[in-house]
Amino acid sequence: MNSSGITVLGAGFGALSTVRELRKRDPGADITLVSPRAELHYLPGIIWIPSGLRTREQLIVPLAPFFERMRVRHLAAEVSGLSQDGRTVHTSAGVVRNDALVIATGGRFIKKLPGIEHAITPCEGIAAAEQIRDRLRALQGGTIAVGFAANPQEPQAVRGGPMFEFLFGIDTQLRREGRRARFKLVFFNPSQEPGNRLGTKAVQHLLAEMARRGITTQLGHKMLRFEADKVVTEGGEIAADLILFMPGMTGNAWFDQTTLPRSPGGLIRADAQCRIEGWLHAYVVGDSGSFPGPDWMPKQAHMADLQAAAAAQNLLDGLAGRPQTAGFEAELACIIDSIDGGTLVLRTSRRNVVLPTSRVFHWAKRAFEARYLRQYR
Repeated sequence: MNSSGITVLGAGFGALSTVRELRKRDPGADITLVSPRAELHYLPGIIWIPSGLRTREQLIVPLAPFFERMRVRHLAAEVSGLSQDGRTVHTSAGVVRNDALVIATGGRFIKKLPGIEHAITPCEGIAAAEQIRDRLRALQGGTIAVGFAANPQEPQAVRGGPMFEFLFGIDTQLRREGRRARFKLVFFNPSQEPGNRLGTKAVQHLLAEMARRGITTQLGHKMLRFEADKVVTEGGEIAADLILFMPGMTGNAWFDQTTLPRSPGGLIRADAQCRIEGWLHAYVVGDSGSFPGPDWMPKQAHMADLQAAAAAQNLLDGLAGRPQTAGFEAELACIIDSIDGGTLVLRTSRRNVVLPTSRVFHWAKRAFEARYLRQYR
């Protein structure tokens, strides 16, 4: 395929927000988006799959109508590499040439711990959440171990919030089913303060909530390996009939086939304007990038949306020869859901707010999902 204009890689939150922001600023821009499928998988909703509150069909949004409205050319292909400092994208469907590039292909989970195949990594996708649902249905009792870890070389490349949601959601679900007494829930984390990027008040709230629900914790011990029926840490073993584990994130495998500048943790090095260091008219948005900012800056859809707005403005300014000055604020905004309620956590450079669990926040999260997906349906 031989084309030019703007090429966006990916079909997740960062990529689609970039398309919207570009089109808003330049109605005539020539945009090509490369992704394996013309679909958005709304992964924040997978926390509700085990309880039956959501199904696969409700969380997959076909993007053909959105691409048509946005006048975007979609190439169904896998990206395999870049050349000419990003001006040429190599894909399974041929090469795509561009005048400007945005990389928003997400991250990849680090699967180095021995025996990690015995654990389910929920945020790998809808199929993983369905596997959790099916395993829960089959279990008559036992121990469920839930935990997450970070990329030690990339403090920002961790996604712990969903694991708290799976933990509390499973507890609520088992209570609703009248089965909670037959299960032991254990939360494990190598840090003494799991979720500390949410802020001290949030950590205290989460640990207090675990205690209130009768969830055992094993904190502060380095993880060694998984086995079919246990989690092994330096602090001892956790017998487990079901293990849910979220490892830290690193860059996509195809990054290794390029000369992209990489952070120590394997992500693409970017500046405060989302520009890829040393590359002209090349930008990165969302989980793929390593950005300047506080250690607590999150890897979440809201942050990707803010980065997409900055990248789109700077890309168009760069192509027009104007100064590229658009930046983004580090903002963490999330509702930690438990099926029957939710806790709101907000964090910026100026404030850190934790609002206690309320049914209102559960319904707010559902309302946000509906509103967010409406723009793509």
